[in-house]
Amino acid sequence: MGLGTFLSRIMGLVREQAFAFLFGAGNAVDAFNIAFRIPNLLRDLFAEGAMSAALVPTFTRAHDTQGPGQAWALAFRVFKVLFLSVSALSIVGILFADRLVGWYASAFRSVPGKFELAVTLTQVMFPFFPLVALAAAFMAVLNARGVFFVPAFASALFNIFSVILGVSFTWLCTKLGYEPILGMAVGVVAGGFVQAICQWPELVRKRAQELGSRPPRVDRGPLFQDRDFRNMMLLMVPGTMGLAATQVNILVNSVLATSSGPGAVSWLAYAFRLMQFPIGVFGVSLAQATLPRVSAQWVSRDYSAAFQTLERSLIQTFAVNLPAAAGLAFLSEPIIALIFQHGRFTAEDTHQTAMALAAYSVGLAAYSAVKVLVPTFYAFGNTRIPVISSVLSVALTLAFNLMSVKALGFWGLALGTSLAAYGNLLFLLFAARRIGRTHLVDWSLGRVFYRFLVHSGLALAMGGACWWTSGKIQGVFGEGVLGRAAVVGLLVTQGMAVVLGLARVFRVQETEEMLDLLQSRFLSRIRKKSS
Repeated sequence: MGLGTFLSRIMGLVREQAFAFLFGAGNAVDAFNIAFRIPNLLRDLFAEGAMSAALVPTFTRAHDTQGPGQAWALAFRVFKVLFLSVSALSIVGILFADRLVGWYASAFRSVPGKFELAVTLTQVMFPFFPLVALAAAFMAVLNARGVFFVPAFASALFNIFSVILGVSFTWLCTKLGYEPILGMAVGVVAGGFVQAICQWPELVRKRAQELGSRPPRVDRGPLFQDRDFRNMMLLMVPGTMGLAATQVNILVNSVLATSSGPGAVSWLAYAFRLMQFPIGVFGVSLAQATLPRVSAQWVSRDYSAAFQTLERSLIQTFAVNLPAAAGLAFLSEPIIALIFQHGRFTAEDTHQTAMALAAYSVGLAAYSAVKVLVPTFYAFGNTRIPVISSVLSVALTLAFNLMSVKALGFWGLALGTSLAAYGNLLFLLFAARRIGRTHLVDWSLGRVFYRFLVHSGLALAMGGACWWTSGKIQGVFGEGVLGRAAVVGLLVTQGMAVVLGLARVFRVQETEEMLDLLQSRFLSRIRKKSS
């Protein structure tokens, strides 16, 4: 899953590079980001968030207690209901796109044509919502049956096709006299279709593998009498309410960003895209891999094993994301200059995006750990804690952002969001410990906090060393793409060497385990080739 998500994030960076090269960080990209955010937030609300977290434990429980026939019948019923309901919601979104954009970005009205462009882009991209919702449901069921690479790689295909077709349609729109960025919006919809359809063969193959070439016909009865479907909806409703609170938070942040002048929305979006790279590879992938295992252990009443799985996932998250956060924070400017500073993306855009990236990076470990923790509560059968967590996160984020945006400008929004993420993480950790104690599992948080401090120390040492080196070699290799690549490559290599070296010296278990795993796989490949 990490490999598939890694490929997806790489292609996501390529997509952002295409945006930066073709459009820079001006009004068109601001309008696109707001337009894309609307269906994307609905996807988070109804698909990848509450629905996925509710579907995996419900499908796993049905599979283990009622048999694979009932479980697969439930899955296909969910696919049908989900697609029809979100398609209807998308039609409503297209019809009322002007009001939706008005809620998010009323400040765009002060720039001639910017608000109208955002409305048009929203209408074009709304069909992306039902397609990607279906893709998320496919991913949830495949993950529940132990299939991880194909769903993770589907996201990479989304980025590949959205770039290739988006750039092609951009050229066509330019030739036909339309706004060029409309082509990128069409590419998003095409990419969403590919992301969904590419998972279907694996889904059918897995179903046939468990049920045979002619699976038995299972009649689950009327929808409102389907107990498993009702249980899933009962898990979804409070989760959706909690996520709705988060959307209020994002709405307020969008309003604050759009009021911070031209380019602010784009700078934050480019920075968050880079921040999503480690979150996706080692946060989301660990969360999606953890959820099926914890669900199975919880269903079998092996509560101690479930908490051991959770603890191990959290510590692995810290081991990877804290050094990644330090690298992004201390080296934000050379990294962004290498990736984005081409075409219409200027040096000023690089500097402003780097400020936002450094602020977002502060909360990277917390974001990733929350991604692991929240679905775990659904596996525990607890929907109240995620709702409280969302409301708390909103309150903290609004408080921090309203204070920081006045003093620090647009990138204060990123810093406030990072600080609030740590408050949310602490709440979830103590809530999980309380649930453990009710099931006679004395889960001590001391080890989790201690490993967090250990990996924070490694990360700060690495970041400080790379920052010092960066000041010494800046400009040595020239200001071209190859020169920037040489600088970033050297600094990343130094950072990895510092972390791994310190881990060996101080015997940091999690980092040593990853190094040993890489070494063993590398040596095994050499032996295979030599033989």
